[in-house]
Amino acid sequence: MDKIILTGCRFYAYHGALAEEQILGQIFVIDAELFLDLTAASQTDNLEDTVHYGLVFKTIKKCVENNKFQLIEKLAGVICQDIFDHFRLVQSIKIKITKENPPIAGHYNTVGIELERKRP
Repeated sequence: MDKIILTGCRFYAYHGALAEEQILGQIFVIDAELFLDLTAASQTDNLEDTVHYGLVFKTIKKCVENNKFQLIEKLAGVICQDIFDHFRLVQSIKIKITKENPPIAGHYNTVGIELERKRP
């Protein structure tokens, strides 16, 4: 299956199980892979035969910045459902959400989750 890829999308928001995260906020980095058939778009050169990744970015941004969840698993699920609701060509999604600086003592690059969902 073909895919559209968005990587390194950065948003400031207030998700997290710890009080500090919900008060101070932090940067969330999101990577998304949207799986769909791009055959028509590759032949027609018509935007209507694909998914506009600028609109996908706006959809992700709205989900991240306009909600507040304890779990990034919930945030990822909401993003997936919103993408399915707005982009009929998308058949499945892989989404990764990472936090670079959560309030965890230790040395690491990032912490995060990855979900894979198929259209219901």
